[in-house]
Amino acid sequence: MNLKKKLSILTAFAVFQAFAVIPANAQTAESSDTTSVNTAKVKSVEVLKKEQPINESEVKTGTATPATNQPGNTQPANNESTIETETETETETTAPSGTEAKPVNPETDEEQGEGEDTTPTPVEVEQPTTSGTSATAKSGGDLTLYMNSSKMVQDGKTYTAGQPMAVKNGVSYVAIRALVDRVGYDVKYDNTTKETIIISGTDELRFKTNSRVYTVNGEARTMKGAAYQEKNTFMIPLTSITQALKITYTVNQPSKTVVLKLNSKPVASFTVQKEVFAGESVIYTTKNSAANGLTIVDERWTGRQDSFDEPGVYIVTYAVQDSSGQWSDPFSLTIKVERPNLPPVAMFVTDKEEYKMGEKITYIDQSTDDENAIEKRDWENNALAFFVPGPKTVSLTVTDKHGLSNTYTKVINITGETLYSMSDFNQLFTPVGEKFSFNGGEVPAMEKIPFTYNDESSLLIRSNSPETVNQEGIVYKESSIGQTRFMIHHVNNTGKRVKMYVVATNNNPYTAVFEQQNMGFAGPTPFATVAGKLSIDKWLQSMQTGADQKRVYIEPGQSKLILTELNNIPMKEAQVISLYSDAFSDYELDYNVIMIEENKDPMTELSSLPVLDRDGVHNRGTYPNATRSITYDQEVGTKPARLPLGDNASDPNLVGTDPMAYTDASNAGNFGVLYKITLNNVAPRTLISFNPRGGKYYGSALVNGQLVQLSSKSLSAPNEQGVLYRTGSYGESVTIIFSAAPGSNLPVNLLFTPLPAEK
Repeated sequence: MNLKKKLSILTAFAVFQAFAVIPANAQTAESSDTTSVNTAKVKSVEVLKKEQPINESEVKTGTATPATNQPGNTQPANNESTIETETETETETTAPSGTEAKPVNPETDEEQGEGEDTTPTPVEVEQPTTSGTSATAKSGGDLTLYMNSSKMVQDGKTYTAGQPMAVKNGVSYVAIRALVDRVGYDVKYDNTTKETIIISGTDELRFKTNSRVYTVNGEARTMKGAAYQEKNTFMIPLTSITQALKITYTVNQPSKTVVLKLNSKPVASFTVQKEVFAGESVIYTTKNSAANGLTIVDERWTGRQDSFDEPGVYIVTYAVQDSSGQWSDPFSLTIKVERPNLPPVAMFVTDKEEYKMGEKITYIDQSTDDENAIEKRDWENNALAFFVPGPKTVSLTVTDKHGLSNTYTKVINITGETLYSMSDFNQLFTPVGEKFSFNGGEVPAMEKIPFTYNDESSLLIRSNSPETVNQEGIVYKESSIGQTRFMIHHVNNTGKRVKMYVVATNNNPYTAVFEQQNMGFAGPTPFATVAGKLSIDKWLQSMQTGADQKRVYIEPGQSKLILTELNNIPMKEAQVISLYSDAFSDYELDYNVIMIEENKDPMTELSSLPVLDRDGVHNRGTYPNATRSITYDQEVGTKPARLPLGDNASDPNLVGTDPMAYTDASNAGNFGVLYKITLNNVAPRTLISFNPRGGKYYGSALVNGQLVQLSSKSLSAPNEQGVLYRTGSYGESVTIIFSAAPGSNLPVNLLFTPLPAEK
């Protein structure tokens, strides 16, 4: 018998078998076109049966090798099981001649725009026996897949997938829609991300066409083969689902079947609040899910109490039942019940019960807490001294970490006798870093200290205009070699979340070294003064510790990000960032300071960004010699005197250029200038304080190596001064390191005032 005749007989036999399993009513309803389609499917199955067995070892055992990391799981530990060790036999799957393949929506397995429904259709073999459930309802029974076939059997019914279970490059693929319909999962398509999504309880799997990467609850995993489209059907490696959803299966080589075990128990768990105290309510937060589209219908607790009367260790167990009657494995949690939290006890004493006006009062906090967990202390009327006679009520409220609080109140008496005036008392006893009020109108009459200065070599790049940035672009461009200081202060007004970057480019034929010496960065925050103050604080602290030093090597022609603290956190609309940093490079580098949308690549975007105009109000520019050294050897402090900074008179503005506007620039206020002030002869008993003259000021300074806040809150001009230092009974040399904080106002004065005699 020739080959052509053999194939004709085989085809006829296959068609006969296909019709044998279709109910009579289905046969009469279907047209001759349907018969043609079924015949084609049979031919496809016969060709695919020529592929190699899944795994030789499975012919002997009949099951897949158990996973080593899944106790009781018959699925192999490898991400792609032994199912995917098959050898593929090439099979023609091209579209018929004269037709064009169309895009497919994986969610529906349909050609987009055609509306063809290819959802797998069950083919009756025999009427299943039912007991209390519909014969057509999704079941938790095992699902049998047939190798190289579109056939699937579940609960006595046979279903036809859109494409046969196939092997490509040694990986076994199944039609995703057919599988999830039978398993009972939900499937949908995300048009935005072009992903097919499978949802099983709280688990979510995402697949993309032609990608080997899929995600399980947001975690990326890799398959041995890429998902693909085949004749309007979305195909994925079988084990991508079985691994992710912990579906066990067995493989039977003689019968060429894979049986998925779908009788999964429901899962239950719960949590309680972090701390549980005896006598207080316990908050139970449950989490449960049922497989195969079933629902949770009942729950069971052991050891649960709404509150536990006594401290100790308790075991609570939780289980749930699904609509098929299965109970989950019990989930147990050991709960440690602490003894009831007690509120803290507020208490303070004073060194005396009665004081003169202007006499310093010492408050001694003696508050206690059973857990030593007092987190907040709020004083009321605890003045260092009172200047009006009579009884004074002082209160202290303490709050523990649980929010419980307690208040103690004490009355002290102020006599009619005066020890110090308010002015003398403030000069003598206001703590360093705190402020007091005075008559600021007297300051201009004070003698100016006739200091001179030397400017040290350090190039200042001040990027502060446009301070409010309205569009993506380059806010500053400059080149520098050697010692360089960056001051960057900007507000986001683009209407989108953005990041700022500093890109350094090496256009030399040699490798350049960029050294970050210190760093002060603050933000993003809605408050410019807060960002400015914190950036100065951190910059000065960095000078003390050296903790922010970094080294970056930049090859010839290469661009790299530097000062990366700047771009760690995106800026929301109306937020401010502020950065101060000193750096050094051994070759000239080109710097670009840019603002772009947060998800964009700065290296890709740089070449197409516009250079932004300055705003006409704030200052930008490149200024040489930006470290100003002031040394004064004459005695100060024997009479009231002042040292002005940032006034463009005694302390002239730095002069530089705006390299993008090709104009000269004057550094108004000398922001970004580092002042090193050395006073070699400060008289005994001298108060050194800080007095703003241009408006509110937030900032700090290093005084003899110690970081001093100019005030715990803002200083207001002109009638407030913040205490920086007091000399003792002997003359001293005092060094002050200072730089104006962005967002604050200049000029300012350092005041030197003789202290009154102590009584």
